[in-house]
Amino acid sequence: QVQLVESGGGLVQAGDSLRLSCVASGRTISTYAMGWFRQAPGKEREFVASISGGGVVTSYADSVRDRFTISRDNAKNTVRLQMNSLKPEDTAVYYCAATSGSAYLRRRTEYDYWGQGTQVTVSS
Repeated sequence: QVQLVESGGGLVQAGDSLRLSCVASGRTISTYAMGWFRQAPGKEREFVASISGGGVVTSYADSVRDRFTISRDNAKNTVRLQMNSLKPEDTAVYYCAATSGSAYLRRRTEYDYWGQGTQVTVSS
């Protein structure tokens, strides 16, 4: 079992930055690719970014590719999402997830473990 806990969400103005963190417990996550998803009110949960177990390969949704950066520190069992130039449309609950598959997986059903989410709200 892997437990994931997100933190770092909050209320910010458009153009501001936030850094989300995901801390894993139960076992090391070095063998898992990690992903971030988000879900806005009334919308489907969507892929945001992912990173391979070794941190070499990353993948981003087109909507965030030029603004967000995913990284990991396996020694601390932590994954981060640096979010810059935030827009109101980035408002959502952000979820951390782990998969035994590759960093290119983008579907919710392909991930094995999930955190409870952290709220990000961006005002105009």
